[in-house]
Amino acid sequence: MSELNPFPLGNNSTDLDAVNASIKRLAEKVQLITEAVNQLHQNRTHLEGKIDDAQKRIQHILSRLPEQSDGRQLNLLGEAIPPNNPEDDSEPTTH
Repeated sequence: MSELNPFPLGNNSTDLDAVNASIKRLAEKVQLITEAVNQLHQNRTHLEGKIDDAQKRIQHILSRLPEQSDGRQLNLLGEAIPPNNPEDDSEPTTH
């Protein structure tokens, strides 16, 4: 019978007190673990929301990019870029 019950109970009330103290300690540990798991779940849910928002922002930015076949220069800063005129690339000639 001692194989099934790690706390052999006798007629002594101290044995019962020891078992009750162990149960109380275990219940407190289970409560702490439950609270930690709940906190981790909330953190994970919060981080998943932030990841989802970041993915949406990235997708929005990517949707604004020109197609690969578009030969125009990409202007992400919004500054005025003078057009690249192939005639201006040649060296000036002097006569």
